[in-house]
Amino acid sequence: MTRNLTKGNPAKLIVLFTIPLLIGNLFQQFYSMADTLIVGRTVGVNALAAVGCTGSLSFLILGFAQGLTSGLSIITAQRFGAGDDTNVRSSFAASVLISVVVTILLTALSAPLAKPVLRLMQTPDEIIEDAYQYIVIIFWGIGASVLFNLLSNVIRALGDSRTPLLFLVVACTLNIALDFLLILVFHMGVAGAAVATIIAQILSGVMCLLYMVKRFPILRLTAADWKIRGETLRAHLQVALPMAFQSSIIAIGAIILQFALNHLGATSVAAYTAAQKIDMVATQPMASFGITMATYAAQNFGAGQYHRIRLGVRQCCVISVAFSLFMGVVNITCGRWLVALFVGAQLEVISLAKIYLLTNGACYWILSLLFIYRYTLQGLGNSFVPTIAGIMELGMRTIAAVVFTQFWGFTGACLANPLAWLGACVPLGIAYFSVIRNLPQDTGDLSTAGNQIEKDEELL
Repeated sequence: MTRNLTKGNPAKLIVLFTIPLLIGNLFQQFYSMADTLIVGRTVGVNALAAVGCTGSLSFLILGFAQGLTSGLSIITAQRFGAGDDTNVRSSFAASVLISVVVTILLTALSAPLAKPVLRLMQTPDEIIEDAYQYIVIIFWGIGASVLFNLLSNVIRALGDSRTPLLFLVVACTLNIALDFLLILVFHMGVAGAAVATIIAQILSGVMCLLYMVKRFPILRLTAADWKIRGETLRAHLQVALPMAFQSSIIAIGAIILQFALNHLGATSVAAYTAAQKIDMVATQPMASFGITMATYAAQNFGAGQYHRIRLGVRQCCVISVAFSLFMGVVNITCGRWLVALFVGAQLEVISLAKIYLLTNGACYWILSLLFIYRYTLQGLGNSFVPTIAGIMELGMRTIAAVVFTQFWGFTGACLANPLAWLGACVPLGIAYFSVIRNLPQDTGDLSTAGNQIEKDEELL
């Protein structure tokens, strides 16, 4: 069912849209978390480190694909907000075509180069073979990730954040069951964890496709819809490619940091991996509010409801920052027990992981603002400044990897994320307030718009 985000209480719409999105994102994190937890507790700490050290490399490729599909769906959301059904279908067709081409290119590039890149990153000898077995399977399954991300983003662009959640619940349950089956019964080790993830992603993507065919007549493509004009492709690529490169730029910073971690040894890699998995779950409320603002801003921008964008951002900032403070306290106070779920009684690993959770948890409020400003700008079609912010993140993570780890070791590596968040949030905040001030007056009857602004302000 589609949901129009251009009418009604902004805060209520944002929260209702975010709740299933948040739960869905948490289940998506459980894909990788299930791999990490089961591998760490059944195969060993070295296997945990092997899966963990591929995270930045995986993010480089899959993050590009995810950023691309998110950008493609921004155009779809804008056209849906404008009530232009014909161009919604045209946008979907263009998105499918671009996604297929990118999938082929990414797979052909990443799978053959996986082993050389792991060696270039100076992955420790004791974990490099397991790391390769895991990541090469993930790379051969890029199509599964693109399938689900594209279709789920398009469904969300039409205002439905609930259905992708249901599919993720099913897929995550299957992922966990297959992890145990392939690792414990068939003794496939880390390769089994990767295969389980790919199968689960394929299932969730196919369910999205079947749902779209049945429930969304607006997305049923005809031969005419596939006659895509060059300007349509350019409009999509102008938004999607910067978002894709932004994700990859951030990933390059993560790879540089992983390079520094590899020098610190397998114990540091395992500690960072376990803490990072907890961190990724803890930050999902902030990320989900941000993703919501992309759809919210895009639909209202397409409808010319600019005052609602301003109001929605203010309300979302209050809600998201409150969540960020709560999650920071949870990680700081309960971190050691959470890490123990992954590594058991490995006291040295737990001690190092606590440092990560403390330094990151104390700065979650910066991350919450970063997500809101970044995704709102993207929803408005502004992808240049978010890309600049991504470059800032790269620079900050590089400083932490090259300089701070030399002086402070693992603690220096843990400062990478807070520095990156701060470096990115500054230009994003400046750009947001500049863009929002320069938005034109609402379309339609100005007196009606003025009355609506007064009503929306009362909702605060």
